[in-house]
Amino acid sequence: LFAKSASPHHGFAAYYTYLEKIFQADAVLHFGTHGSLEFMPGKQVGMSGTCYPDRLINSLPSAYLYAANNPSEATIAKRRSYSATVSYLTPPAENAGLYKGLKELKELIASFQGLRGNEGRGAAIVNSIVSTAWTCNLDKDIDLPSLETYDAAKDTAENRDSIVGQVYSQIMQIESRLLPCGLHTVGVPPTAEEAIATLVNIGQLDRPEDKIEGLPRVIASSVGREINEVYRGNNQGVLTDVELNEKIVMASRAAVRALVMQSTGSDGRVKEVKSAFDEMSAMFGKMMGQKKPWTKAIIDAGFPDVNEARLDPVITYLEFCLKQVVANNELGGIMELLNGEFLMPAPGGDPIRNPAVLPTGRNMHALDPSSIPTAAAVEVSQDVVRKLLEKLRDENDGAFPESIAFTLWGTDNIKTYGESLAQVLALVGVRPVADSLGRVNKVELIPLEVLGRPRIDVVVSCSGVFRDLFINQMNLMDRGIKMAAEADEPLEMNFVRKHAMEQAEELGVSLRDAAARVFSNSAGSYSANVGLAIENGGWEDEGQLQEQFLTRKGFAFNADKPGMMEQQAALFKSALKTVDVTFQNLDSSEISITDVSHYYDSDPTKVVQGLRDDKKKPMSLMADTTTANAQVRTLSETVRLDARTKLLNPKFYEGMLSTGYEGVREIQKRLRNTMGWSATAGEVDNFVFEDANSVFIEDAEMQKRLLDTNPNAFRDMVTTFLEANGRGYWDTSDENIERLQELYAEVEDRIEGV
Repeated sequence: LFAKSASPHHGFAAYYTYLEKIFQADAVLHFGTHGSLEFMPGKQVGMSGTCYPDRLINSLPSAYLYAANNPSEATIAKRRSYSATVSYLTPPAENAGLYKGLKELKELIASFQGLRGNEGRGAAIVNSIVSTAWTCNLDKDIDLPSLETYDAAKDTAENRDSIVGQVYSQIMQIESRLLPCGLHTVGVPPTAEEAIATLVNIGQLDRPEDKIEGLPRVIASSVGREINEVYRGNNQGVLTDVELNEKIVMASRAAVRALVMQSTGSDGRVKEVKSAFDEMSAMFGKMMGQKKPWTKAIIDAGFPDVNEARLDPVITYLEFCLKQVVANNELGGIMELLNGEFLMPAPGGDPIRNPAVLPTGRNMHALDPSSIPTAAAVEVSQDVVRKLLEKLRDENDGAFPESIAFTLWGTDNIKTYGESLAQVLALVGVRPVADSLGRVNKVELIPLEVLGRPRIDVVVSCSGVFRDLFINQMNLMDRGIKMAAEADEPLEMNFVRKHAMEQAEELGVSLRDAAARVFSNSAGSYSANVGLAIENGGWEDEGQLQEQFLTRKGFAFNADKPGMMEQQAALFKSALKTVDVTFQNLDSSEISITDVSHYYDSDPTKVVQGLRDDKKKPMSLMADTTTANAQVRTLSETVRLDARTKLLNPKFYEGMLSTGYEGVREIQKRLRNTMGWSATAGEVDNFVFEDANSVFIEDAEMQKRLLDTNPNAFRDMVTTFLEANGRGYWDTSDENIERLQELYAEVEDRIEGV
C-alpha cells in the first residue's frame, strides 16, 4: 500500500465509494494510528483530483483518532486526506522491573550492602553476584572476572566494590527502563498509579525555560551533589553513586506519590485535583511547623536537608500536569468534530518532554518547522555529541571517527525540537543561526580553534516523513556540510573536505556536488521496505536487503536545486564507503528499537560493511535520551536492554497476553523485529533467541496459551524461530529445531481445521 507506484486494490477503493454513494455516510472516523488512506500514491502536498487520497475520501468529512505522540504522521493525515485529528493518550509507562536471575542479583547486592565490611561473608556474596551475573549473560555488557579463576576473598575491597557497582548499574538500567503497559482505552483516563508513573518521568527533567529544576537535581543538591556528576558516576559503575542514584529515584517517586494520593479517591482514580498550595491549609501547616506531604516523603527517603522552597516550582508544575493527565476529553473531542463544532488545537509530541500535549482529545498539530533546532535542542545535542565522541575515542585509541552515518526521523525531531538535526550540525562543526523571529534559516562555520577537534563527516539518511515535513532543514544541513567541504582547512582537521575531495576525483564531479550528504527516498515514496521484506520472509539473502536500501534511499537533496530529489546511487555508495560508525537516536520510552520495524529498516550497518574496501563492520551506536540521564550505548547493548525489558520480561508479555488476540501479535512482532536487527546489523546475541525459545516454546503451558489466543500469530512466531536458525542468526540444539518443526505442522493443522 505504501509503494509510490501501487494504486489501491479494487476492494479498498470500492469501500470508500460505498461509504459515500451507497451508505451515504455523513462523516467517517478513522480509528487509531494509522491507516493507509493518507499514504496512497499522489503528490506530497496540495492534492489534486488525480491523487488517490483525494479521489478516495472525495467529499466525506474525515475525523481521525491519532496517537498524541505521533504528530508527524498526523500532519500527513491532515495534508493528504483532509482529516481533523483527535489526539488520544499513549499507554501509561511503568518501570520494567526485574525477574528471575536479575531479581536474585538485586537481592544479592542488597545483602552485600549490609555486609560489605564483613571480609568472609561479603566476599562470598560477591562470588555469588559474579556467578549469577554470568548466568544472566551480563558478561556481554560489563567486564566480569572469570568464573573459573575469580575468588573475591583474594581481591581488594576496591575491586569488589567496582564489580558490584558495575553489576548494580546494569541492573538499575534494566529495572528503571520505562515500559508502556498494555493498550490505551479511549475515553478512560489513567488511574492514580498510572498518573504517578507519568508524573515521575515528567518531574525528573529540568525545564530551564520555565525556571523549573527537576526533582532529582533538588534532592541531590540537599546532600551537596550535582545530579550530572551522580549520573556520570552511576554510568561508570561507581558503587556509591549507583546507590545514591537509586536513593534519589526512590525519593522522587515517594514525593510524586504523596502529591497524587491527596487527590485520589477510594476507587484508585483522581476525580478532582486538590491544590497542593491551598492557602488556608498552608498557613495552618506553617503555624504548626508541619512539612508538606511531598517534602516529608523525601525526608523519610533519607534526605533530611531537602529545601522545601526549591521544591515548590516543580511541585506546582506537577500539580498542573496531574490535572491535564486525568482530564477526559477523547470521546468528547470526537463528538465535537462529528457535530461539526470547532475543536481546540493542541501540539502533538511526547507528553513527558512536553506536557502541553495534554489533555488529549484536541485537534493535534506539529510545530513551525522553521523554528528548529531550538536553542535548548542545540544544547542537549552538544552533550550527546560529546558523549558519542568520548565513547568512540575510548574504543579507538584516542582517534576521532572520520565519518558517521545518521538516520533522521520526522516524529523524533518534532518531539525533541530538532535534537538529532542539531547533532548532525554539531559533528560537522556548524552552528544554526536564528533570525529576530526565531526562524532558523542560516548556518555558520564554527572556527576550528573554537571547535577544538576535527570536523566529522556525516552521511544523513532522512525518513520519508522527515523529507515531507522538514525540507528546509534538509536545505540547512546541505548548506552547512558544503560550507565545511569548501573551507580551506587542513585535511586532518576537516574530514568532510577530505572525503569530498576524494569523491570529486573518483566520480569526476565538482567538490560541491561531491559533498552531497543528505539523502532520502524519492518524492512521494516512504521507507526502504527492508522491514516489509523481513516481515514477509520473502528475501533470499542480506545482499537483496542491502541493494533495496541503496536503491530506495539513494536520492540526494541539493540546496543548489531545491525541491528536487535526484537519484545519486554512485554518490550515496561512495559516501557510505567511508563510514566508521552508524548512529541513531532513541528519544521516547513509548517506541523502542524492537517495537517497530522502522529503526532496522533504515539501519545501514551491513550496507556500509559491504561497501567498505576493508569489509570491516562499522561500530553501531544509539543515543538514549529517554531519561534525564542521556547515554550513548552500542546497538548490541540497546538490543539486549530492549529484549530484557520487553520480549523476555514477564511484566511485558503477561500485560500483552491480558489484552488477548492483539497481545500475542505484539509479542510476535517484537520477536520478528529482533531478527530484523540480526539481518541489517548482526547485533543480536544468541542468548536472546535462546531465552525467548525457553519462555514461549519450551514452556508447554505458555505454548498452549499463545496457540489458543492467536494461532496465526503463534505460527508466525514459530516461523521466525525457524527462520532465525536457518539464516544463521540463532545457534541452537537439534532438539529445539525438531520441536519447532513439529509445532509448525501442528499449528498449521489447527488453523486449517484438520
